Amino acid sequence: MRTLTRLALTTLAVFTLAGCGDRPDATGQENSTAEAQAGATKLTLAATLKAGVAHAGLAKVLNNSGLMGALEGVGPYTLFAPADDALKGAGGADFTDAAMKAEGAALLRAHIVPGALTRADIIGAVDRPGSKGAQMRTMGGSLLTFTRSGNDLIVTASDGASARLTGQEVLASNGVLQPLDGLLARPSAAPN
Repeated sequence: MRTLTRLALTTLAVFTLAGCGDRPDATGQENSTAEAQAGATKLTLAATLKAGVAHAGLAKVLNNSGLMGALEGVGPYTLFAPADDALKGAGGADFTDAAMKAEGAALLRAHIVPGALTRADIIGAVDRPGSKGAQMRTMGGSLLTFTRSGNDLIVTASDGASARLTGQEVLASNGVLQPLDGLLARPSAAPN
C-alpha cells in the first residue's frame, strides 16, 4: 500500500511540476512556456518567401507556378533561392506571367531538394576527406554538385548552370532556404 501511495504522489508531483509555466532560459532568466514556444515558432518556406523582401520575385514565381502549397506543406525541403536579379536576367523570361506557369514550376523544381540541408551539412559533405564534392538530386530530377572555390560554396547543375551560396540561410518549419546569387537551371523559354 505504501508503494502504491508513493507512486501516486510521485506521479502527481511530476504532473504538477510539468504544469508550471516558468522555467529559466539559457541566461538564467525565467520565461513562460507560451513565450518560449512563441520564440521557437518558425514560418514555412512559402511564408518565409512571402514575408521577405530579398526574394519577392521568387515568391511571385512560386505563386504563379502552383507550387506554393508544396512549400507550405510538411517537407522537409531545401530551397536554393536565386536572387531576384538572377530571375530578372533569366533570358528575359517572365516566370510570373500566367503563360509561363509550367516553365516557372520547372525552374523551381530545379532549385528544391528533399530534406533540410543546412550550410554546415553541405560544408561537411564537401569537406569530407577524399571528397570531390557532394551531390543531391532535385525535385526536377537534375543533379546538383556542391564544391568549394576558396571560401565560397558553389552549386553546379547538370546543365552546367552554377551559382554561389550567399547570405544567411533561413531555417523554416518545413526546411531550409539557402540564398544563391544565380540560377541552377538555364531557362528553356524566352519571350517571343
